Amino acid sequence: MLDMAKLRSATLIGTLLQLAMVVAGHFIEAIALYGFALGGMAISLIAGWIYGRGISGWGGAALGGAVAGGICAIVGIAVSVLLGDTAAGILVFGTLGSAVAGVIGGAIGKVTG
Repeated sequence: MLDMAKLRSATLIGTLLQLAMVVAGHFIEAIALYGFALGGMAISLIAGWIYGRGISGWGGAALGGAVAGGICAIVGIAVSVLLGDTAAGILVFGTLGSAVAGVIGGAIGKVTG
């Protein structure tokens, strides 16, 4: 059902972007204060979009987008928690919100394919 090669590349790209944002936010307070929530969800949406391009079914595009968006988010949030920049409770809510953003990205990728 899932295209594992596309999932790996979408997740890797999303994770690298999330980590870049988290590291930048660790050193630049404005990014942490104003960019983590929306920036993280936007990155997960992009990961979902990368996955959804060229996928034949809506369910597969949505599921793959959710997985890619959720995985890259949980990695980024976990690093941010370890750096002391984010509360641990954000792991759950941030990951869920980012997975939803990944679903939306997967659907957009399916349409724009």
